[in-house]
Amino acid sequence: MTRAVPEPRKTLDPDRVAEWLARHPDFFVGREGLLQQLKVPHPEAHGTTSLLERLVHDLRRRAEQAEWRLEQLLESARHNEVQYRRTRELVLALLEAEDADALGQALATQIAERFQIPAVALWCPAQLTNHEPLPPQPPRHVLDEHAGVRLAALLDGRTSRCTRLTPTDWGRLLPHAKPPRQAGSCALTRLTLGEPMGYLVLASPDPDHFRASMDTLFTEYLGDVLARLLLRHAPSVHDSPPAHG
Repeated sequence: MTRAVPEPRKTLDPDRVAEWLARHPDFFVGREGLLQQLKVPHPEAHGTTSLLERLVHDLRRRAEQAEWRLEQLLESARHNEVQYRRTRELVLALLEAEDADALGQALATQIAERFQIPAVALWCPAQLTNHEPLPPQPPRHVLDEHAGVRLAALLDGRTSRCTRLTPTDWGRLLPHAKPPRQAGSCALTRLTLGEPMGYLVLASPDPDHFRASMDTLFTEYLGDVLARLLLRHAPSVHDSPPAHG
């Protein structure tokens, strides 16, 4: 009387089989015919497919993912190159400014044309402007107590920040620019060069143009450049015109 042979599925532990195959990756060498008989779950439909078809599908998907990642890297590189060229032209224009008012005008023009940021304000303490023959022209403004308190509150202890800007704050901090009917957004940075030198405000009527999650590296870099140029253009008391008796 012959004894019935139990089915392998009932006698073999799948986990132990998988563990054994992992320790013997050369098991299918010389047994290639088994590969054509194996069935695995289909990745996109019910049922099964051959192991070879599944491997081809997985390789194709990996190739597509690699191609997508490469395209993302290329797109990032193209974006960074454009930003570099825009920043370079901006800085060169600022360096060519002959005085502080020309610096402010160059800043406003370059920011609007190259970065599509329609409103800019430079708030400078009185010691940087009180010896100029004429009052500062927009986008430059003399930093008073009210503007200083509000700008410090918006920065909330940080060096730079992106945040929403209410129409009231817009009218107070960018008095030369028409405020939006609803809240806009802005990027703020504190100007420092050994001592406080004011604030830079970049503003947009679009409330999502400057988001709180955005990096502020560009704004901080621009603030560092402007602080040095403002100090260079600031007249000293010895440069002020003599008083007439």
